[in-house]
Amino acid sequence: MDPVPGTDLAPLAGLAWSSASAPPPRGFSAISCTVEGAPASFGKSFAQKSGYFLCLSSLGSLENPQENVVADIQIVVDKSPLPLGFSSVCDPMDSKASVSKKKRMCVKLLPLGAADTAVFDVRLSGKTKTVPGYLRIGDMGGFAIWCKKAKAPRPVPKPRGLSWDMQGLSLDAASQPSKGGLLERTPSRLGSRASTLRRNDSIYEASSLYGISGEHRAFSAFGDLTIKSLADIEEEYNYGFVVEKTAAARLPPSVS
Repeated sequence: MDPVPGTDLAPLAGLAWSSASAPPPRGFSAISCTVEGAPASFGKSFAQKSGYFLCLSSLGSLENPQENVVADIQIVVDKSPLPLGFSSVCDPMDSKASVSKKKRMCVKLLPLGAADTAVFDVRLSGKTKTVPGYLRIGDMGGFAIWCKKAKAPRPVPKPRGLSWDMQGLSLDAASQPSKGGLLERTPSRLGSRASTLRRNDSIYEASSLYGISGEHRAFSAFGDLTIKSLADIEEEYNYGFVVEKTAAARLPPSVS
């Protein structure tokens, strides 16, 4: 029978036997009745009053690709070798418990990321009953055992949240002005004297609010400087020379 696609159920993570006189193992649910509504107790006899229920456990999350899923189920003759890759279904509370003297159930477990198909459900019925959409595994303890197979889901990657440290770095980088931006906003009136400030001076290393304010104060201190060109300096020099020569000409001649 071909696998049944499109099931909304989660794949099974395991099967176990549980005594009818005790609650199912943690994380498992018992198949307490058949599809016809009859009690589904295995191994009940005059020597064994309570019997056993077959219990199922569904996969809780798809985020771990190494989490095992039930890839296949088989019924084998007791004391015969197990098929390759299969293990016996047993009672976790009593591994020596015997559910059937003639047959035993075994399962093949594979990691979620390695399984192509998986078992999604198991049902029990009378030997003459047919369960539509399910594959008949075999007979055991007076019941017919059916399973539903489908394509195994793919693991879902865990979401990666931005850590607080990375968020802090991002906020710090966004809030601090770049050094290049400060240099670009430098007034054009600053001359060569202002440009000789080294980049490794404290005003460029400032990372706090006070450091940034210090930069603005440093730049404003140079804001009132006026840089004279060489022609201005020569003109002032020539003007001073003329004034000095004129003043000397007006002085009375010295008496020899």
